[in-house]
Amino acid sequence: MNKQSDVASTILSEWKQIDKQLEILFSERDGKNSKESMEKGINLFLQFLMVSNDTDYNSSGPIPYESFKYKPVNVVERLEFIQSRPTLFHSYRQLSELMLEQQKLYAKKLIKKSSKPLA
Repeated sequence: MNKQSDVASTILSEWKQIDKQLEILFSERDGKNSKESMEKGINLFLQFLMVSNDTDYNSSGPIPYESFKYKPVNVVERLEFIQSRPTLFHSYRQLSELMLEQQKLYAKKLIKKSSKPLA
């Protein structure tokens, strides 16, 4: 495995844990206590988005969404919604969907990469 795959695997593993926490919090209708986990989840999604597009993650700098080849549809608008309302169940669902879509795009990228003939 290369470094990028290791990082992606770590991010996805962390996401599974946070997703479980969020699922429990929202099933108990405890949106107030979900904010910290949602922020961690958003951060993991951004890291995964960057790794999927071969870009180093910098949490303080602007994210060049327009230059990304592998990104979910309407990612900017959806993230803005999630970040502005992290305690809503709908935000959690959107974040889960974004992560799932990005996983599919990352898998697509790996398949394309592995099927290219060696020069």
